[in-house]
Amino acid sequence: MVEMKAMRGQDPAFDKRATTLWDSVSDTVNRSTPEVSPTLHGRRDAVALSELNGASTLGGRLEALRGRSILIATYEQLATAIALIELDGVARRMVLCTPDLTPEQLAAVAATAQAEFLINDAAAPSLALPDLEHVRVTTRPAPDRSPRRVTEQTQWILLTSGTTGTPKLVLHTLESLGGTLPRHADSSSPLVWSTFYDIRRYGGLQIYLRAVLGGSSLVLSSAEEPPAEFLARCGAAGVTHMSGTPSHWRRALMSGAAPTLKPDYVRLSGEIADQTVLDNLRSAYPNATIGHAFASTEAGVAFDVNDGLAGFPADYLRLGRKGIDMKVEDGTLWIRSGRTAQRYLGDAPASLASADGFVDTGDLVELHGDRYYFHGRKSGVINVGGLKVHPEEVESVLNADSRVRMSLVRARRNPITGAVVVADVVLTDDAGSHIDQQALATVKSELLDACRRVLAAHKVPSQLRFVPSLALTAAGKLVRPNA
Repeated sequence: MVEMKAMRGQDPAFDKRATTLWDSVSDTVNRSTPEVSPTLHGRRDAVALSELNGASTLGGRLEALRGRSILIATYEQLATAIALIELDGVARRMVLCTPDLTPEQLAAVAATAQAEFLINDAAAPSLALPDLEHVRVTTRPAPDRSPRRVTEQTQWILLTSGTTGTPKLVLHTLESLGGTLPRHADSSSPLVWSTFYDIRRYGGLQIYLRAVLGGSSLVLSSAEEPPAEFLARCGAAGVTHMSGTPSHWRRALMSGAAPTLKPDYVRLSGEIADQTVLDNLRSAYPNATIGHAFASTEAGVAFDVNDGLAGFPADYLRLGRKGIDMKVEDGTLWIRSGRTAQRYLGDAPASLASADGFVDTGDLVELHGDRYYFHGRKSGVINVGGLKVHPEEVESVLNADSRVRMSLVRARRNPITGAVVVADVVLTDDAGSHIDQQALATVKSELLDACRRVLAAHKVPSQLRFVPSLALTAAGKLVRPNA
């Protein structure tokens, strides 16, 4: 990386642009002492931001990468975290690739992004992309005194988190991703952030940017790392602010290691935060603020809610929040803000927004009293003989039982109604350990009775089975298979 004072290009337009990640690191290092330099923590390694002063992790290849379109396809998140700091303001385009991409998907992403280089790390598998020049990033900065010049307004390309097919490529800038985030930490009470998310997805990238732009330390998760081990690392690092999906948090509560964490702030996003998971986290962390946020890769961050209640106040639509406008059309939430992505790349529809600038999130909401509540994705509705079922609505009833840790409601094909509702349920350790079949039958009957009391008949699961665990996508959401 190179000396801390960045050299701007001759084009005066660059002086008006948002600061790069490098600018924020430089400012943080100048404000910090070596003993308290914010640090990026990986599973097996850590890099203090001060170590990046006059150093690089790209083996002297920074100039070769200038103005190029680059795939960042490392295995460990720490390598990506460092590469982003080095390349923002240098690369023309950075494409954040996750390890779960198949070789075919990665090749399609490379073609759509017109990629010229691929950056990986020692842990990444060998990738057969002969048209790309490969560059290895390390987590051990080596001396590099070359002057750093900011010559690009780098495009940040994120992939949508669909579970099948080739993901769409969404174009952001640092300004759309982090334009409203705090730029300086309060040195009197330093924050230590962490997230269950992968920072190469929108939710995790938001936490990464909060840390780097705010001058805070960050503890990164690692692929296939057991939740208990990750929580232990977070506890040892003194994490104060932690984020993840509701499914992430349910797994954490199941792991038995949740007490190792002593957070000041717990944040949920990515899935519906029902009242049960909020209450369970309040019980686990009585001294923490429990908040949930709504965001999407295309629409950006819309709002956060920190009152401990599910849903969000209806006033958010009427009053707007921090330059963000919201509306509900046909039961779906629409968002307009400066944090919306610019466009898709490739064959996907070029425009993300309607003529008036609103983006359809695809999330269904319903007003009850003075509060809107989420009911699921428009694309995820189960059709039972022409009647609609939102899986998340049924799951919230099941999850409300103290014996249930998490559940998944899905469709099963039926020759008469087209589909019926079935449910997979994970019990808490206390409820599921050493329980006999007769007791399990009683629990099943009581859960179905609870559904019958509050749900219409077509929404009640026709089958309920107990499972030891539920699969999550790479984005930390429940895997919802097709019928």
